[in-house]
Amino acid sequence: MLVLGGTGLLFYYDSRLDRIDALPAYAGRPSDTPGTNWLIVGTDSRSDLSDDQRTNLSTGDADGSRTDTIMLVHNPPGSGKATVVSIPRDLYVEIPGNGSLKVNAAYNIGGPALLVQTVENLTGIHIDHYAEIGFGGFDTLVDAVGGVDMCIDQPLNDPKAGLKLSKGCHHLNGRQALGLVRTRAFPRADLERVVNQRKFLAALVSRATSPAVLFNPFRLFGFIGGAIDALTVDERDHIWNLASLMFALRDPVTTTTPTGESVYTDDGLALPVTDRTEEFFGLLRAGQPIPDELLVDAR
Repeated sequence: MLVLGGTGLLFYYDSRLDRIDALPAYAGRPSDTPGTNWLIVGTDSRSDLSDDQRTNLSTGDADGSRTDTIMLVHNPPGSGKATVVSIPRDLYVEIPGNGSLKVNAAYNIGGPALLVQTVENLTGIHIDHYAEIGFGGFDTLVDAVGGVDMCIDQPLNDPKAGLKLSKGCHHLNGRQALGLVRTRAFPRADLERVVNQRKFLAALVSRATSPAVLFNPFRLFGFIGGAIDALTVDERDHIWNLASLMFALRDPVTTTTPTGESVYTDDGLALPVTDRTEEFFGLLRAGQPIPDELLVDAR
């Protein structure tokens, strides 16, 4: 009976996932590459937030949807560590059918499918799975596991993100965590923000896979329900794919895409793709080790 009940719950939660066709076929799409590859996207969509939520979460009132977070997660075949790669939103790339623009424009122009195609064209890596989270549900997801523990290297005060934290270690609630992953109030702006986004992902995974959550039904089912409400996945993805991703992220290699220094472009100040960028993704695509000199802000 326990097995039947567990199986029933599994399929119940799987049926509740919000799915879209994020990975459609297109001419010239990269063939399967070694390992399993996820594209994880965080958007600034406010469409499902009430006025009170926008105020409480300090999200502002911007229309449309842009990608504040773009992460490629490569889980190699065998027993090697997963690699989490932040793709800076200001990376200047070719967006199919739209010329060269900053990569985060792809989502605003053509949604998940165009963003996936843009990332596949940039990396040559075949994306197998897709997961997206917007502002709505983010704070609830963090609060469902009782908050997350994070340490920051400098005091942060960003009224636009509703964030004020002292230097040091903190136990963050959902509102604070959302502010931390949104803020660009650093000398290095987005390049520092993506480091904090990876720190947050590690903290959330650590908390969600801890005994305090796994053996507490209220926390566990609260987290599962919060994740299902907050996430949008590809129409071919399932809850067991998400579980596999979660456990692959417990101890990954984390890095930022290597780029050139900021340059002025037709789309404003942006980060150019260089030979180092192409070498990095070539090694990842082939399942080869990445040398230390190509790992940027690695943790």
